[in-house]
Amino acid sequence: MFEFRINQVMSLKNDLFSGLTVALALVPEAVAFAFVAGVDPLVGLYAAFMVGLITACIGGRPGMISGATGALAVVMVSLVAEHGVEYLFFAVILMGLIQITAGLLKLGKFIRIVPYPVMLGFVNGLAIVIFLAQLRQFGEAGESGWLSGTFLEDSIIDVAWLQGSDLHLLLGLVLFTMLIIHYLPRLTSALPASLVAIASVTGLVWWFGLDTKVVGDVASISGGLPQFHFPSAPLSIETLLIILPYSIILAAIGLIESLLTLRLIDEITETRGHGNQECIGQGVANTVTGFFGGMGGCAMIGQSMINVNSGGRGRFSGISAALFLLLFILIASPLIEQIPLAALIGVMFIVVISTFEWSSFRIIGKVPLSDALILITVSAVTVATDLAVAVVVGVIISALVFSWEHAKYIRIESKEDHKGSTVYAVTGPLFFGSVASFLERFDPKKDNDDVVIDFARSRVADHSGLEAIDSLAERYVNAGKKLHLVHLSQDCRRLLKRAGNLVEVNVIEDPKYFVAKDNAS
Repeated sequence: MFEFRINQVMSLKNDLFSGLTVALALVPEAVAFAFVAGVDPLVGLYAAFMVGLITACIGGRPGMISGATGALAVVMVSLVAEHGVEYLFFAVILMGLIQITAGLLKLGKFIRIVPYPVMLGFVNGLAIVIFLAQLRQFGEAGESGWLSGTFLEDSIIDVAWLQGSDLHLLLGLVLFTMLIIHYLPRLTSALPASLVAIASVTGLVWWFGLDTKVVGDVASISGGLPQFHFPSAPLSIETLLIILPYSIILAAIGLIESLLTLRLIDEITETRGHGNQECIGQGVANTVTGFFGGMGGCAMIGQSMINVNSGGRGRFSGISAALFLLLFILIASPLIEQIPLAALIGVMFIVVISTFEWSSFRIIGKVPLSDALILITVSAVTVATDLAVAVVVGVIISALVFSWEHAKYIRIESKEDHKGSTVYAVTGPLFFGSVASFLERFDPKKDNDDVVIDFARSRVADHSGLEAIDSLAERYVNAGKKLHLVHLSQDCRRLLKRAGNLVEVNVIEDPKYFVAKDNAS
């Protein structure tokens, strides 16, 4: 029903209006994530401004929006609770330095190993998380939820729901917002539908004096310019040992979420971002943010999708979003605080509908069972824990499935050549999953005195494969027979030197394997 209509023309006007729309949606998100982390709302708003501005200027994906995120906030909360916000600032600085290092080492390319089912699970899981985060706005502040006394008490779905006319009004305004966003593009594309919807609902509430929750009910966003602030925590080895585990986790989560969001925006816009440059951009942004009293951040899939939907394509969309947010903090806070939360909830619900891969329901019965399991698992773990854990779990399951399946594909054929040697031709990779099948195919007692194993259509992939060859060679030596290996790649031959005199390698016929260099920035 709902889908993004992408305008392929990049323009400053589109970037400017989409930036304004994103900035309006950033306010309650940044405030909410600051509360989750246990810090002042301005700490979240400053992070959204600085991370958003710097990554928009030097990051690797124009049009992608970065800022304070919930995935990072849930990690920060224990550090803030135990040691205070000054330690958080140090952790954010170190987080940024780790991300810069990852970019310089060109580790961003490893996002390519994330399989498509994991990507689908990531997108669906984040859509569900964004949806559940909006449910809090339908509850009474300070009231116990309907799940009190259960293991889900104080969870994101434990909401003390509004009652009667308050709930009906909020639902009506949310629906009105969604309808404007859906139908307005059919009439005109002169202005972003999300921006028109927010303005319309705000005007409706003001004109009729409707009593509904507004941004100001969540927190005050009034403040000054971010000030340079060197963290006042002790500069010592003890402090480093405290913040290092948090910084590593924050850096990993930030890069995974940013690079996966980059891939998603790449697919939608049919362009290509630069993962390693994005790592450096995120790192610089977080390092600077830590010195200016911000909580750090990473790419935000919800706001990035709002930006794309509103026509934002260039760097100016992210820059304008950050500058509008700063403008809200400095001089426009009284106006922004009057925006109904219902309008922003409606915008985020549209993001949820558009982000969720509804096609996964259609294909789930058509893809291999393992892929369906990975998709569902990653979605569930994203909701239950966090993105980094979900992606790692998904990649591990995918790797195990791949290993199990490819362990079946090793094939060994034997024959006797004109010299009277027994020749085995190996087809398929030799790795930890296939070594058992590999070793079962040889019979040193029955083979001729001279045995040749041809690896022209195979490759020794890991240490387990080397150990299998070592073990096999020893069996042939004990049987009084000689073993030759031919058509091994250069890297395999180097690794096999550890086998010493047990294995004789024929180097004359071995081909050379060349590895393409990664030129991605």
